[in-house]
Amino acid sequence: MSAAPGPTGPSLRREFEALFGYPALGCFRAPGRVNLIGEHTDYNNGFVLPIAIDRAVHVAIGRRPHAHDDGTVAQPRREDSIRIVTDHRDESGERLAGQFTAEELVPGVLRGWLSHPAGVVDEIVKSTGTAVGGIDLYIESTVPVGAGLSSSHALEVAVLIALDEICGLGLDDREKVLLTQRAENDFVGAPTGIVDQAASIMTEAGHALFLDCRDLRTRQIPFDLEAEGLQLLVLDTRVSHSHSESGYGDRRHTCEEAAGILGAESLRELEKDDDLGRLTGEQQKRVRHVISENARVRATVELLDSGDSEEHRIRRIGELLLASHDSLAHDYEVSCIELDTAVAAATSAGAIGARMIGGGFGGSAIALVEAASVDEVSGAVRAAFADHGYATPDIFAVSAGAGAGRID
Repeated sequence: MSAAPGPTGPSLRREFEALFGYPALGCFRAPGRVNLIGEHTDYNNGFVLPIAIDRAVHVAIGRRPHAHDDGTVAQPRREDSIRIVTDHRDESGERLAGQFTAEELVPGVLRGWLSHPAGVVDEIVKSTGTAVGGIDLYIESTVPVGAGLSSSHALEVAVLIALDEICGLGLDDREKVLLTQRAENDFVGAPTGIVDQAASIMTEAGHALFLDCRDLRTRQIPFDLEAEGLQLLVLDTRVSHSHSESGYGDRRHTCEEAAGILGAESLRELEKDDDLGRLTGEQQKRVRHVISENARVRATVELLDSGDSEEHRIRRIGELLLASHDSLAHDYEVSCIELDTAVAAATSAGAIGARMIGGGFGGSAIALVEAASVDEVSGAVRAAFADHGYATPDIFAVSAGAGAGRID
């Protein structure tokens, strides 16, 4: 179960020039993420612990020559348009592609995948005053779509870091994180928190990112699976979801409402012994998850970053992963039968720990397993899905990779 091979800088450059008829100026990558623990805590100003994975969105970018007219792709409606071509194809076999100008961007006008890069362009113009136009992008991705691995945020980050360099924006990591979050919230219309962008931009290879979402303070936490003979499996249920159309926004609203009732700026301010009696039963459950999940993140970091010479630190987080899933399923109510089945089957087959990841309502779970048990755990999950008549899950290993950057 090796990592999905990604495109190289030279291969991206060749494809770019074949499509657009002139050389690319640079190639960039932005990884997807797996959140080890800390789900639905980011928009509550809490704690998260993600890793950047070794699957990523790759972008080649160029600034279009004004006189260029090679006929290889549809010519721009205006000279200052942004053209995007991807390696994905529609049902007819045509490449997914899009075109827009910064001036015509209005939230809600563009839907689907194109809204994510468009949102980044829109936010760059609003935030920096930079004119963005006459740009071509070619995009390839190894991040599964709809699996809860943050494919859309990886796309946004990849486009942003490419434009940051080509347009000379000079943004620091914090500014990049906040800009892509605004693009997702204000243009795409998905009320997501900040963990996905931060994981893609800020994480170092071989580490998890301990992020305080209130002030964006970070600490790199060692997470070397290979050294302990472990693997982290992604169990993609193939149940699709969309944050902008699911109950994700409802959960966020409930949390904000509960914080207001309790006189708190956010649920981050609350402790487990606080009186929740003024809240409805549903609100109490949501609050209980956030408080306990923040505690689990801190406990996980303490185990992984204890600073002593004791081995098997990663193995000791298994119970925390299982407790996280139980809380997400019963208090936050964002799991589904396929996710519960994946976690139960993996655990029964010997996984050290397992839990759903991402916004929920579908997507993926993760399972922390002994390297020697990968086939056994994977087989058990596939068998359980077959027994229930579910679609065959996609199962693959991920490692803690490097954050976003230039690749050539």
